[in-house]
Formats: sequence, structure tokens, C-alpha cells
Amino acid sequence: MFAGEYFCKVDEKGRFIVPSPIREQIEADGQTAMFLKGQEQSLLIYSMKEWEKVLERTRTSLDEDQSRLFMHYVVSEAGSSDIDKTGRVLIPGRLRKLVPVDEDQEIILVGLYHRIELWNPSEWRRYLARTEDRFEQNMAKIQNLL
Repeated sequence: MFAGEYFCKVDEKGRFIVPSPIREQIEADGQTAMFLKGQEQSLLIYSMKEWEKVLERTRTSLDEDQSRLFMHYVVSEAGSSDIDKTGRVLIPGRLRKLVPVDEDQEIILVGLYHRIELWNPSEWRRYLARTEDRFEQNMAKIQNLL
């Protein structure tokens, strides 16, 4: 399970060092990370094992038309990248363009159960500010789960 926030520097080639808690979990499922377009100018990252679970769930849950849409709009845009020997992973080029990287070349990884979201830190802060009211409205239910 992925949890927490991690700031990472992106090099000129679009690679970043995967923090060890995340890297260990991805490597336990193989060396490959799957990158997908997320919402709000973010990317989703799955281990290969979790990506295969997503594919299986869609095969069994979607009708033929929904499945075609999923394949055309999600799977066709996915990109994979292996974690190298130094612990770096390359953000696939076409997906890298979807997450604007500021001058400091920093990204934030946010652990969300079985996947990770990759954000520009400024966009992440703006997202949290926009959704703070919804969080406050739902706080009682969330607290009861803790």
C-alpha cells in the first residue's frame, strides 16, 4: 500500500529517483511502473501487478462499448518505464508534458492505497485548497473511520 507525500527532483531527461518506500513496493511487483493520465494535471502510477488488476477489473466490469472507450482513452495513452539500477524512473515523454514542471524541476508523489499520483507541487497545493471545503464537510465520516 502506498501512502505519504514525497518530493522528487526531475532531471533534464525526465527521470527522478523513486523514494525507497515506493521503490520497494514497485520492485516487489516487478521493475516496471505504469504511468497514466490522471485528473487535474496529474499522472497515475501503478506497479505492473496493480495495473494488471485494473485491466482484469475492467474486463469483467465493463460492457463492450465501455471497454473500447477504456482501451481507446486510457490504455492507449498509458506508458511504462522500468526502474533502473540507481532507482530512477523515466516519466514517459508524452505524459511528462501533461504535468507542468516548474523551474525547480520538482514533483510530488502522493501515495493513494494501490497507486501513486504524480503532481507539480504548485498544482497539488492548488488542488488541496480547492477541495478543502469538501474535506471539511466530510470530516466527521472520515474521522469515524480512523
